[in-house]
Amino acid sequence: MSAKAPTARLDKLLANLGYGSRREIAGLARAGAIVLDGAALVDAGRRIAVTPDLPARMTVDGEALDPPPHLTLMLHKPLGVTCSHKEAGPLVYGLLPVRWRRRDPALSTVGRLDKETSGLLLLTDDGALLHRIIAPRANVAKRYRVSLDRPLNGNEGAILASGTLVLEDDDRPLLPVGFSVEDATHATVTLHEGRYHQVRRMFAALGNHVTALHRDRVGGLDLPGDLEAGAYRVMGEDDVAKVFAAG
Repeated sequence: MSAKAPTARLDKLLANLGYGSRREIAGLARAGAIVLDGAALVDAGRRIAVTPDLPARMTVDGEALDPPPHLTLMLHKPLGVTCSHKEAGPLVYGLLPVRWRRRDPALSTVGRLDKETSGLLLLTDDGALLHRIIAPRANVAKRYRVSLDRPLNGNEGAILASGTLVLEDDDRPLLPVGFSVEDATHATVTLHEGRYHQVRRMFAALGNHVTALHRDRVGGLDLPGDLEAGAYRVMGEDDVAKVFAAG
C-alpha cells in the first residue's frame, strides 16, 4: 500500500513557497486566482494533499505552481558568482526566481564552489538529503577539469594517488585523488573529500598554479551538456539516485 500524501493548509503551503503572506494568499484565493484541477480554491484555509504532481494540477495567477518541498536543483554555476546568502556581489541565489529566495524551508547549496570555479552545483531545501550527500560515509566523489599555468611534470598522478600529500596548514594527508591527463596543461581530478580550496592548494603543493577550474560531475551525475552557464533544472528521483551511484 502506498504512503498517504501529506496535507497542508493552502495559505501556509503557498506562503512557504514564497507567494506572499497568508493574508495575501487569502486575497488571491478570494479573487479566484488559485485553481486546482480546473476549480478555483476560494478558501485559503482548505487542506490539500501535497503530491508530486501538484504543480501540474494547480495554477496561481495563471501560472503553474512552483515545485513544493522537497525541491532539489542542479545548476550550472558560472564564474563570478558566490555560493552565499550574504556576501557582496553576485550570488548563486540571484540566478533563481525571486520567489524561490523566500521559500521556507530555504534552498541551500550542497557544498560550495568558489567564486572562480564553474560547473555543477546542487541546491536543495531537503536538509536530510543535503547531509546524506555531504556526509563522508556517503563517499560522493566530485570530478573537476583543471587548467594549469605550467606543463605537468609527470609525477602528479602517483603523488595524488598515494594518499600521502599534506597541504600547507593541514595536519593530515589527503585521501587518494583520482587523476588523468588530458594534455600538457589540462587534467581531470576526482576528489572524495572537500577541503577548503583543495584543488588549487593541491596543485600549488605540486609546484603548479590552477588557472581555471570546472566541476562536471557529482557522484554519478554529470552536468548536462545542454545546461548553459547560469541555468538550472529541477532534479527528479532518478537524478538524485545518480548522485549516490559510482561515477
